Amino acid sequence: MLGFEKLLLAAVFGQVLLTFIVLIVLGHRRLPLVFADKIKIADIAVSGDAWPEGAQLASNNLANQFQLPVLFYALSGLALAIDHVSVWLVILAVLFVISRYIHAFVHMTSNRVYRRFVVYLSGMVILGLMWLGFALETLFL
Repeated sequence: MLGFEKLLLAAVFGQVLLTFIVLIVLGHRRLPLVFADKIKIADIAVSGDAWPEGAQLASNNLANQFQLPVLFYALSGLALAIDHVSVWLVILAVLFVISRYIHAFVHMTSNRVYRRFVVYLSGMVILGLMWLGFALETLFL
Protein backbone atom coordinates (compact mmCIF):
# COMPACT_ATOMS: atom_id res chain seq x y z
CA MET A 1 0.00 0.00 0.00
CA LEU A 2 1.40 3.36 -1.05
CA GLY A 3 1.54 6.55 0.96
CA PHE A 4 -1.55 8.20 -0.54
CA GLU A 5 -3.66 5.14 0.20
CA LYS A 6 -2.50 5.16 3.82
CA LEU A 7 -3.28 8.85 4.12
CA LEU A 8 -6.77 8.31 2.73
CA LEU A 9 -7.29 5.48 5.20
CA ALA A 10 -6.09 7.77 7.98
CA ALA A 11 -8.81 10.26 7.00
CA VAL A 12 -11.39 7.45 6.99
CA PHE A 13 -10.22 6.28 10.42
CA GLY A 14 -10.45 9.89 11.63
CA GLN A 15 -14.07 10.04 10.52
CA VAL A 16 -14.82 6.71 12.21
CA LEU A 17 -13.14 8.01 15.38
CA LEU A 18 -15.40 11.06 15.30
CA THR A 19 -18.47 8.82 15.19
CA PHE A 20 -17.26 6.96 18.26
CA ILE A 21 -16.47 10.23 20.05
CA VAL A 22 -20.02 11.45 19.40
CA LEU A 23 -21.37 8.10 20.69
CA ILE A 24 -19.36 8.50 23.88
CA VAL A 25 -20.55 12.09 24.35
CA LEU A 26 -24.13 10.91 23.80
CA GLY A 27 -23.70 8.20 26.42
CA HIS A 28 -22.24 10.68 28.91
CA ARG A 29 -25.19 12.99 28.37
CA ARG A 30 -27.90 10.31 28.54
CA LEU A 31 -26.87 7.54 30.91
CA PRO A 32 -26.52 9.65 34.08
CA LEU A 33 -30.06 10.96 33.52
CA VAL A 34 -31.46 7.44 33.22
CA PHE A 35 -29.50 6.11 36.19
CA ALA A 36 -30.53 9.10 38.32
CA ASP A 37 -34.14 8.37 37.31
CA LYS A 38 -34.51 11.86 35.84
CA ILE A 39 -35.57 10.32 32.53
CA LYS A 40 -38.03 7.44 32.48
CA ILE A 41 -37.48 4.73 29.89
CA ALA A 42 -41.16 4.87 28.97
CA ASP A 43 -40.75 8.58 28.13
CA ILE A 44 -38.02 7.85 25.58
CA ALA A 45 -39.16 4.49 24.23
CA VAL A 46 -40.88 6.00 21.18
CA SER A 47 -39.61 9.57 20.97
CA GLY A 48 -36.48 11.41 22.03
CA ASP A 49 -38.39 14.55 22.96
CA ALA A 50 -37.95 13.93 26.70
CA TRP A 51 -34.17 14.27 26.53
CA PRO A 52 -32.72 17.65 27.52
CA GLU A 53 -31.19 19.81 24.81
CA GLY A 54 -27.59 18.62 25.28
CA ALA A 55 -28.57 15.00 24.79
CA GLN A 56 -30.75 15.87 21.80
CA LEU A 57 -27.89 17.78 20.19
CA ALA A 58 -25.54 14.81 20.58
CA SER A 59 -28.22 12.46 19.26
CA ASN A 60 -28.87 14.68 16.26
CA ASN A 61 -25.16 14.90 15.57
CA LEU A 62 -24.80 11.13 15.76
CA ALA A 63 -27.53 10.80 13.12
CA ASN A 64 -25.62 13.37 11.07
CA GLN A 65 -22.53 11.12 11.11
CA PHE A 66 -24.47 8.74 8.86
CA GLN A 67 -25.43 11.28 6.23
CA LEU A 68 -22.60 13.00 4.31
CA PRO A 69 -19.94 10.67 5.74
CA VAL A 70 -21.63 7.71 4.03
CA LEU A 71 -20.79 9.29 0.67
CA PHE A 72 -17.26 9.91 1.93
CA TYR A 73 -16.87 6.25 2.94
CA ALA A 74 -18.25 5.09 -0.41
CA LEU A 75 -15.86 7.27 -2.38
CA SER A 76 -12.88 6.29 -0.25
CA GLY A 77 -13.67 2.60 -0.61
CA LEU A 78 -14.15 2.94 -4.35
CA ALA A 79 -10.90 4.87 -4.79
CA LEU A 80 -9.02 2.26 -2.80
CA ALA A 81 -10.70 -0.65 -4.60
CA ILE A 82 -9.75 0.56 -8.06
CA ASP A 83 -6.34 1.77 -6.88
CA HIS A 84 -7.02 5.36 -7.88
CA VAL A 85 -5.98 7.52 -4.92
CA SER A 86 -4.39 10.84 -5.82
CA VAL A 87 -2.85 13.60 -3.75
CA TRP A 88 -5.74 16.02 -4.39
CA LEU A 89 -8.24 13.37 -3.20
CA VAL A 90 -6.29 12.86 0.01
CA ILE A 91 -6.06 16.61 0.68
CA LEU A 92 -9.79 17.05 0.15
CA ALA A 93 -10.51 13.98 2.30
CA VAL A 94 -8.54 15.44 5.19
CA LEU A 95 -10.30 18.79 4.77
CA PHE A 96 -13.67 17.03 4.72
CA VAL A 97 -12.93 15.18 7.96
CA ILE A 98 -11.70 18.39 9.60
CA SER A 99 -14.98 20.05 8.59
CA ARG A 100 -16.89 17.16 10.20
CA TYR A 101 -15.01 17.62 13.49
CA ILE A 102 -15.72 21.36 13.48
CA HIS A 103 -19.36 20.69 12.62
CA ALA A 104 -19.71 18.17 15.46
CA PHE A 105 -18.10 20.58 17.92
CA VAL A 106 -20.38 23.47 16.96
CA HIS A 107 -23.44 21.20 16.85
CA MET A 108 -22.87 19.73 20.32
CA THR A 109 -21.74 22.92 22.07
CA SER A 110 -23.00 26.38 21.08
CA ASN A 111 -25.21 25.00 18.28
CA ARG A 112 -25.10 28.31 16.46
CA VAL A 113 -27.15 27.29 13.45
CA TYR A 114 -25.64 29.76 10.99
CA ARG A 115 -22.08 28.77 11.94
CA ARG A 116 -23.03 25.09 11.87
CA PHE A 117 -24.61 25.51 8.43
CA VAL A 118 -21.53 27.22 7.01
CA VAL A 119 -19.29 24.40 8.23
CA TYR A 120 -21.74 21.75 6.98
CA LEU A 121 -21.96 23.46 3.60
CA SER A 122 -18.17 23.67 3.31
CA GLY A 123 -17.91 19.94 3.99
CA MET A 124 -20.63 19.24 1.46
CA VAL A 125 -18.84 21.32 -1.19
CA ILE A 126 -15.55 19.56 -0.44
CA LEU A 127 -17.24 16.17 -0.75
CA GLY A 128 -18.96 17.24 -3.96
CA LEU A 129 -15.61 18.30 -5.40
CA MET A 130 -14.13 14.97 -4.39
CA TRP A 131 -16.86 13.06 -6.22
CA LEU A 132 -16.78 15.33 -9.27
CA GLY A 133 -12.99 15.20 -9.56
CA PHE A 134 -12.91 11.46 -9.01
CA ALA A 135 -15.62 10.86 -11.62
CA LEU A 136 -13.91 13.06 -14.20
CA GLU A 137 -10.51 11.61 -13.53
CA THR A 138 -11.61 7.97 -13.65
CA LEU A 139 -13.89 8.35 -16.67
CA PHE A 140 -11.86 10.70 -18.86
CA LEU A 141 -8.20 10.48 -17.86
